[in-house]
Amino acid sequence: MRNLDVIAMILLVVGGLNWGLVGMLNFDLVATLFGASSMISNLVYIVVGVAALYGITRIPTMGRTAAINS
Repeated sequence: MRNLDVIAMILLVVGGLNWGLVGMLNFDLVATLFGASSMISNLVYIVVGVAALYGITRIPTMGRTAAINS
């Protein structure tokens, strides 16, 4: 797995966990850590969103990569 793939996966997990907390407990961890609507919180949301877009582009190669590595 390329370094960019690993970084994107970590960001997607962070984003997914944050959305899970929002949905289950109405608790936004990013906003709690960095302040609601702060520049850092917005940057985190943007970076996670870019990671999701990158992840979408990687979907077609996921099956091939797994098959090659096994």
